[in-house]
Amino acid sequence: MIHAFIKKGSFQDSVSLMLISRKLSDSPKVDEISVMMGTPANKSLLEVTGFWHPEFSDATPNDICVAIKTDSADDAIAEEIGAALDTALKAIALGGQGGKKLLKARSWRTARQKLPDANLVLISIAGEYAAELADRALDDGCNVMMFSDNVSIEHEVALKTKASEKGLIVMGPDCGTACIAGAPLAFANVAPGGAIGIIGASGTGIQELISQITLAGQGISHAIGLGGRDLTAEIGGISAISALRMLAADPQSLVLAFVSKPPAPAVRKTVIEEMKALGKPVVALFLGTKAEVRQDGNLYFADSLDEAARLAAMLGNVQQQGAQQPAVPGGKIAGLYAGGTLAAECAMLLAEKLRLPIDSEHTRGSMLAADGHRIIDMGDDFYTQGRPHPMIDPAARNHEIARLAQQPEVGVLLLDVVIGFGAQEDPATLLAAEVAKVREKRGHTHPLAVIATVTGTERDPQQRSRQITTLQDAGIAVMPSLPAAAVLAHQLISPVLPPVERVRPALLSGVSVINAGLHSFASDLQTSEIPVVHYQWAPVAGGNHRLANILKKLK
Repeated sequence: MIHAFIKKGSFQDSVSLMLISRKLSDSPKVDEISVMMGTPANKSLLEVTGFWHPEFSDATPNDICVAIKTDSADDAIAEEIGAALDTALKAIALGGQGGKKLLKARSWRTARQKLPDANLVLISIAGEYAAELADRALDDGCNVMMFSDNVSIEHEVALKTKASEKGLIVMGPDCGTACIAGAPLAFANVAPGGAIGIIGASGTGIQELISQITLAGQGISHAIGLGGRDLTAEIGGISAISALRMLAADPQSLVLAFVSKPPAPAVRKTVIEEMKALGKPVVALFLGTKAEVRQDGNLYFADSLDEAARLAAMLGNVQQQGAQQPAVPGGKIAGLYAGGTLAAECAMLLAEKLRLPIDSEHTRGSMLAADGHRIIDMGDDFYTQGRPHPMIDPAARNHEIARLAQQPEVGVLLLDVVIGFGAQEDPATLLAAEVAKVREKRGHTHPLAVIATVTGTERDPQQRSRQITTLQDAGIAVMPSLPAAAVLAHQLISPVLPPVERVRPALLSGVSVINAGLHSFASDLQTSEIPVVHYQWAPVAGGNHRLANILKKLK
């Protein structure tokens, strides 16, 4: 049996009503309850799912339709459920205010008056109405994030094209995740600020990247969602291009990470060309595909979310440390390693980047000796005959470091610091002093960038963190791994291209939001101290499109 009633003129977002439906269905007197707005689409759904009642025929999109499945013939059950519904709706109205009242508005004009600096509209209303509100927001100079789905492709193309022409962006439709200038939009995570900007046509993909990058010790500048259809042939990656250009103009975003399902072939080509033109390192992950090339200039390809996050974190570290070291375009790289395996791996990594052969003979500990670049294993027998190993006595390596004062062509020095039992008591201090002497002799006309890695643990007698601090205080870049050290070394000697002049979008400096739809989104923003007004949107003229168009013309 179906009991039913209508609550007139009480518009609520669909997600809140779904949650209310589930809660009310827990009543012991009912089998199941459906609570929906009286839109044409919802009425059809009520019929299909067996919740239809003739009383719903007169419901408008501004009315709540409540259908109760139960074995009981007692009409009083509808009154009980009605009272419970009122309580739930009041809880929504009061929720999330805390000590500060959430700003609310019942019209677009009032919302703009209450938050005149609003630059983004977050839309989670029914899809059949979302495009019209998004179009109005764009006309008013606001960026748009559309959590709403069921928006037509034609509307999506039109909205994104308009946004692009106005220097704005439309994220979505069906965009569930974004975090811009610290503002958590829809399903967002709290992450430390940092140097990595994320762009994604995958909501949970963005969230997993944020999570893994944070665990790797790096932070996020911004995370921009695109919506699941943006990279299809029909949409053409309009918002992807806009997002890439936005973050290219953002000085805080030193590295970009891009995640999506496989784009349409032509769109993939366009997006990759845009990535290459940015002048910043970009990690690209097209889920479900295997990268044929691992690196193409500034573009790095990953096969998984884990790999993409590790690459982005490494590149973020490289960019941050690189800013502290002198660029030496055309300079040569010298590596003086106490560990033979470390020297071998470093040689392999650099040889690949420099497209040079490794030294297969290893004469006098040489692991790489080509085009003026050289990587030496200072623990080779040649250097240890009649002498202690360099991990015990640094004299042989210090001698080689001192020789760099007369080798101005060498612009980058790579070093390892190996700690633990049996090693020097404080290798970082001795190494820092030797580097300082060489730099002083070379002067400002021949700068020397120095990069080190530390092998050991925090519980070793020399204490890893203390060694790292000593090196960093001496102006030495300490990288977490050999691949990161090799990337930084290669970057420092590479030709420096003049920066492209770009204007940073105002949105990236700070977000002020008009929220239309899900109340909890506004509450989350308020909790994060983001300026927000909750626009209590409802269909114009009760959802009557003909009357709404007449009213629009009268205005």
